[in-house]
Amino acid sequence: MTPALDPAVAAPYTPDDVLRLVLASLDDDKAEEVVQIDLRGRSDVADYMVICSGRSTRQVASISEKLVDRLKQDIKLASRIEGKDTGDWVLIDAGDVIVHVFRPEVRDFYQLEKMWMPGAQHRQTMDRLGE
Repeated sequence: MTPALDPAVAAPYTPDDVLRLVLASLDDDKAEEVVQIDLRGRSDVADYMVICSGRSTRQVASISEKLVDRLKQDIKLASRIEGKDTGDWVLIDAGDVIVHVFRPEVRDFYQLEKMWMPGAQHRQTMDRLGE
């Protein structure tokens, strides 16, 4: 199911708008090791994937919950969320942006970056956000 945009929103948002909001929210909530992967032209699932870590199950759940709330409040985007109750790996489907929030041990085990990131040109950290 694709997240829905509230028809009351005046201007439509772009995938880049969603990505900026996601990255800002993750930064505000002290997510660690944030990685952005450009999927355009490589997948029909989404334009971007963002992977990050929280230090504990509580922080993973909190980062995820706040992100979903901000997407709804700021751009009226209703996102789907899976895994929040366990807090090990939370998946947030924000339509054109897929977000994975992991505990570090779980992230190391699954290594999604290796699966989706073919080269260094697709990796951008929070330090390069302003480019």
